[in-house]
Amino acid sequence: MLMPDELERRRETIAQSTDLQALRARLRDRAAPLLERMPVIPASKALLSTDGGVCPDDGSALVFDPWSPDEHRCPRCGRNWRGERHDRHWARFQHLWLAERAAHLAALAATETLPAAAARAREILAAYGTTYFSYPNRDNVLGPARLFFSTYLESIWLLDYLAAAVLLRSAGELDADTAELVSVVADEAANLIGDFDEGFSNRQTWHAAALLAIAVWFEDEELAQRAIEGESGLAAHLLHGFGADGMWYEGENYHLFALQGMLRGLAWARAAGVELMADPELAARVHAALRAPCLTALPDRTFPARKDSRFGMSLAQPMYLEIWECGLGALAAAEDEDTSELADWLAGLYAVPAPPAEPFDSYLHEAGEPVPASRARADLSWHALLEMPPVFTGEPAGWAPASALLGSQGLAVLREGERYISLECGPLGGGHGHPDRLHLTLHASGVHWLPDPGTGSYVTPDLFWYRSTLAHNAPRLDGRSQEPGDATCEAFDSGAGWSWVRGRFGELTRTVVSGPGYVVDVVELDGATERLLELPWHVAGSVSVTPAPAWEPADLRDRFVDTPERMSGPGTPVVLRAEQGEARFALHLASVATLLRAIAPGTPGTVAPVTFYLQRVEDRAAALVAVLDTSASGGVRGVRVNGGVIEVETVEGTERHIRAADEWIVERGAERIRLGGRIATPLRFESLTQARPEPVGGTAPFIHASPALDGTLAGFEDAEPLHLDHEDQYRRSEEPYAGPEDFSATARAVWDEEALYLAVDVTKADPVFRSPGVAPLRLDNEPEDIHSDGVQVYVRDADGNLFGALVVPEAGGGLRARRIAGTAASDVHGAWTATDHGYLVTIALRPADWTPVRGTPIGFDLIVNEMHADRERRAGQLVWSGGAGWVWLRGDRQDAARFGELTLQ
Repeated sequence: MLMPDELERRRETIAQSTDLQALRARLRDRAAPLLERMPVIPASKALLSTDGGVCPDDGSALVFDPWSPDEHRCPRCGRNWRGERHDRHWARFQHLWLAERAAHLAALAATETLPAAAARAREILAAYGTTYFSYPNRDNVLGPARLFFSTYLESIWLLDYLAAAVLLRSAGELDADTAELVSVVADEAANLIGDFDEGFSNRQTWHAAALLAIAVWFEDEELAQRAIEGESGLAAHLLHGFGADGMWYEGENYHLFALQGMLRGLAWARAAGVELMADPELAARVHAALRAPCLTALPDRTFPARKDSRFGMSLAQPMYLEIWECGLGALAAAEDEDTSELADWLAGLYAVPAPPAEPFDSYLHEAGEPVPASRARADLSWHALLEMPPVFTGEPAGWAPASALLGSQGLAVLREGERYISLECGPLGGGHGHPDRLHLTLHASGVHWLPDPGTGSYVTPDLFWYRSTLAHNAPRLDGRSQEPGDATCEAFDSGAGWSWVRGRFGELTRTVVSGPGYVVDVVELDGATERLLELPWHVAGSVSVTPAPAWEPADLRDRFVDTPERMSGPGTPVVLRAEQGEARFALHLASVATLLRAIAPGTPGTVAPVTFYLQRVEDRAAALVAVLDTSASGGVRGVRVNGGVIEVETVEGTERHIRAADEWIVERGAERIRLGGRIATPLRFESLTQARPEPVGGTAPFIHASPALDGTLAGFEDAEPLHLDHEDQYRRSEEPYAGPEDFSATARAVWDEEALYLAVDVTKADPVFRSPGVAPLRLDNEPEDIHSDGVQVYVRDADGNLFGALVVPEAGGGLRARRIAGTAASDVHGAWTATDHGYLVTIALRPADWTPVRGTPIGFDLIVNEMHADRERRAGQLVWSGGAGWVWLRGDRQDAARFGELTLQ
């Protein structure tokens, strides 16, 4: 994306840099197969499904080979698989890879004389220019798109596509006919991406960067200004998405994705004539964003799988290496930023063995290539050729991280040598957050003993396990996952040899004290009433319990948990001893509590289920004390708890830990160590937020006789209509609201002591009702009945209990109803009839323990789904409380905070 004058300067820089010349030579070699033959452009739009790209035998992700469009190999069993679902999954990566290759070839042609590379790049650009409109903007998951099922993928693709075109144009290698085809694609993409403004999202960084690329292509100053300075532009995301500590609010995985998109956007801003790094505030935030994942990295140079992060992902992945290389290049324009620390960090990444390149939507440059023993700067992509500094000065031994508190993220990392322990005591983290407040992570002796599992696939059922409290080393109350909410850090202090942190989440606190040979962990409940406190422990390796207990069946209800057992007899302190290779770890559970064990899924990527342990105690006030012995020799001999004093017996003597409100005291013989650092006003992450609409209201009259519930309005005549017929009530998949004549609904609600009754009269020609006997769609984790005409109804009673049902008409006039996940049980039945303008549904919803009170408002919402015969996914939905947005990723869920109010008259 270099302009002609910038391109000439970069050519001179490459000529004077040994590293850049080596990279260009490597890129030339990697381009050889492309020059020999034109790669295949997929004929189909990409599809997100549960079975595409997955081995039917063992569930492994099939290898992406850009030269094999219809045979896809399983890396585990070695079999090749065929089929449309696999081909359409392959198309996702192939479209992205082709745009990368076009830019790769164009970068070579722009920095040296390579006519064949320029010709092939033009051929790829022209091929998409002539076929782009043949891919339907339909059946999308996350915003409008033609090549893909989500807008953010279209943005990623377009950035490389336009980079190829701009580089060829700057080098005088783009003919008028190809330029015209590129303009056709860019114009349509501008409509798709510009229409789908996600407001505040990691994906919006990519949308803003793509709009900037379009602005550069068309020389559109107004669009460039919007993409940079708008409410959802690059500057706003940089200042509000990355906290004061530099970390993106959704954790490391999305931090790195958003940061990569941000760096792409900064490069396009420079092409538009705007150097954002000249602003000291923006430059400082970029520097902090580049530094933040270095502070939280595990000792093995993977990032912690917090929130919806990938598990066990190496930060030495080539994509991440390039983020820091290009980030250092971007910061070169900032006068006051000392980047030596980042260079040392990057040098350390180059020094570790090269991990196999993972397939990323935004980085496929090593697809189909063998894994190198190590990586150097010459192994990176065309981005690095144009953006990374010409000389590298980092030293691997220069990076020495210390304990740190990322204040606005609420993550405390306590380091002691190669031991790493962290506590999650901050904000939930948006839609990618997990109910794992006060989760504990431990990495020591080269082993990830207490991991955060992150998330595997979004389209497999185990997603819901990894998004549960039970899957984490985090406390929960009353046998349920934590309610969404934020924790706070109350204290943090770090000194020579000792450090500590205390976090609070509601009635729960967790205190972690790190010393030279062991860690003290205290989970406390201080409630007004008796609660069931449970603390899971997911310990890696081979685990034994001492003293060896007898086990008996226990009750631990979760659909992912199997064979729960409890230690028989009264609860007593025990020690969990774990081994992995030569490494050892002992977990001293010093409090009197019931100990359970059960089988559940392991970390993402594992095949066999694993055993985890759980402590359980029921009380109003309780404390679970544990000591984590990470010393090679097992230095902890015993632990005793006496009120507010914890005595840890070690091979060197007894050490006393004294808990206080604002400090922690450690007594080691004559030595007395005080840890303070009370945080009076915790840092909070403040992001851009969308204002919630004012709640709508309606009434439901009391009736003395139940309605007929026969698909007619009999029994509903006196009810006030609830209208769903406005554009601001519509959530669309691609197309905007067509109007009430094409799709609308009028509902009526009445009630008695037994139930709430609804009559929903829908205007829609040719409704499409999903039959219970059809083959499963297997598109994702959402209930398949959302891809049907039908309704979703939600009730929240005066006690806060939530009920919900997804209802679809069936042949013969009956209804099929399923309870919406996360809501309480209710009986739902009724009937429907066809009308001359659509269909009419009558429903009785009988919540468990329904105790309505006349004159009392209840939370209520009604959603009407819209489906068409030529679609795989629903087209949109009308929402009584207000839609005004997009239907993506909502499934059958509706935020209870957005419900309207229905007054029972």
